[in-house]
Amino acid sequence: MLLEDFWSAARSAVPELPVHAPQPWAFGATPEHADDLLALVLDGTKTGTASALCDIEAEGEEVPRVGEVSIILDGRDSPRAVIETTAVVTVALDEVTAEHAHAEGEGERTLAAWREIHERFWRDYSQSSEGFASDMLVVCERFRLVFPR
Repeated sequence: MLLEDFWSAARSAVPELPVHAPQPWAFGATPEHADDLLALVLDGTKTGTASALCDIEAEGEEVPRVGEVSIILDGRDSPRAVIETTAVVTVALDEVTAEHAHAEGEGERTLAAWREIHERFWRDYSQSSEGFASDMLVVCERFRLVFPR
């Protein structure tokens, strides 16, 4: 589905969405990650995500803001969902909570599993020259699925 058609359908279902479509993006770093994480969003399991602050800065992006909407892409870059950010907190890696780990919906949904999954991800896919560090700052975002419901 084309982005314009997707956004039109989303706005028809949720008229309070902005007129102009936000920049779309996908979870993860590979098409498989994107599809797996999108599936968790669509089934209501995944209501949170985390990004390394150094990666956000390296990519020239802004830290997400409460109320911001995003179009989420699948692994083939097709728009599939709209989410709205409901909370954002930046903390040191060792301050990420078990509640946040559970909200991310991955693996066993425990803090230990979250740390293992994310350390591996940031070691393999960091966009920053800083890469993974035990004292890195992490942007923990919570969101709600807006479309499709």
